[in-house]
Amino acid sequence: MSVSEQKNGRLYGVGLGPGDPALMTVRAVQVIAEADVVAYHSARHGRSIARSIAAGHIRSDHLEEALVYPVTTETTDHPGGYRGAMDDFYTEAAARLAVHLDAGRTVAVLAEGDPLFYGSYMHMHKRLADRYPTEVIPGVTSVSAAAARLGTPLAEGEEVLTILPGTLPEEELTARLASTDAAVVMKLGRTFPAVRRAFDASGRLPEAHYVERATMAGERTGDLAGIDPGSVPYFAVAVLPSRIDAPRPEGTADGGEVVVVGTGPAGPLWLTPETRGALAAADDLVGYITYLDRVPVRPGQSRHGSDNKAESERAEFALDLARRGRRVAVVSGGDPGVFAMATAVLEVASQERYADVPVRVLPGVTAANAAAARVGAPLGHDYATISLSDRLKPWEVIAERLRAAASADLVLALYNPGSRSRTWQVGKARELLLEHRSPDTPVVLGRDVGGPAESVRTVRLADLDPAEVDMRTILIVGSSQTRWVRRGDGQQIVWTPRRYPEG
Repeated sequence: MSVSEQKNGRLYGVGLGPGDPALMTVRAVQVIAEADVVAYHSARHGRSIARSIAAGHIRSDHLEEALVYPVTTETTDHPGGYRGAMDDFYTEAAARLAVHLDAGRTVAVLAEGDPLFYGSYMHMHKRLADRYPTEVIPGVTSVSAAAARLGTPLAEGEEVLTILPGTLPEEELTARLASTDAAVVMKLGRTFPAVRRAFDASGRLPEAHYVERATMAGERTGDLAGIDPGSVPYFAVAVLPSRIDAPRPEGTADGGEVVVVGTGPAGPLWLTPETRGALAAADDLVGYITYLDRVPVRPGQSRHGSDNKAESERAEFALDLARRGRRVAVVSGGDPGVFAMATAVLEVASQERYADVPVRVLPGVTAANAAAARVGAPLGHDYATISLSDRLKPWEVIAERLRAAASADLVLALYNPGSRSRTWQVGKARELLLEHRSPDTPVVLGRDVGGPAESVRTVRLADLDPAEVDMRTILIVGSSQTRWVRRGDGQQIVWTPRRYPEG
């Protein structure tokens, strides 16, 4: 310990647990007993939950510092608004505690729950811990207390637990609830109506529980859907517990559904929150094996992989599972509606025997958008999307569409350009396009975008080599207006202006 530290007192952030004094740690009790000063936050009414938890350990000879918030949920005329008022308050409160610390006194700042978990103590810590010797005493959080009172696992195995403040925008809450396995939403009270709507919009409301004042007097638990919004205090949480071995929400056992999801061009970074949530909620995953491998294995889920060409059979299998009450996710690469599985599923679903099976399609990032983003914005103006595969349509139709799009001066996104059994289409397409485009037209070759073997480069149309193109490649052919520039840092960018010249 340095000389300066010996002159000063010691700062403690003391976690008191969720409310029951019996859940205070032995170390918390020791620190309070040894402290010269006990500090705690409270609203202007003067009542402090933290002090009430520790009341049995506060002596008459303790110096007490009540740190009273200037505002809580009400408005303020502070020139910096609510945040400005609170920043000034925390600075003033820290200065008050510094007086004691400079005098050599030990200061224990009480905090319900854990001091560094959404607690007011952290604002003292950030202002004082670099100046005085400091120790933080962890405490049982309201999250752990709520799970214990519900008697259900909060997260298991490789599940992801998300902690969310109810003060987030409703759409942000919805997206995060849809995409996670388990969650706890804190800071309810006046935010409860928006939080409940977010649970409903994300499809998670039937799974959600409510816990109010866990381990404290007035504790209440129940299903979130049945809680009266006008009865919810700030010290309440909404809980989405572990899905593993959990009963299925009421209402899904009699009728299943099929959700066709797009996983984007590569791995989890390309998933939307909605898609991530649908994959997590499914009983069965159906898809081409390569795409199924992108989805994490979850306990209790069944996976049904098949060959890439068995699309109709795959769709029929998925719909039959849904008829038996299963929640089925048909997994597609990219966007399921762009040369992918959505069409196959909807075609089979249009049959009379599947008329009552709900089918939804969730979008994903398609290969053209992924490759375009890597080089800039070549799709910034009008463009056409064409598949070069002649497996499902004659080459004559493809050639006619290439000529039409090229003569209209559209940027072209060319899918399925080649494979081991199709080696001549790219060369023929290049010949057709050169009838309408300059040899210097930029062509973006994006291969395995987002994957471990990603390769994105730009060549002149005249230099496009069919031997360098395979089924995992997407081609973007510029229009007469598409620009290809090397910037000062060496980066090559490609973009198509949004303004098209008159005449």
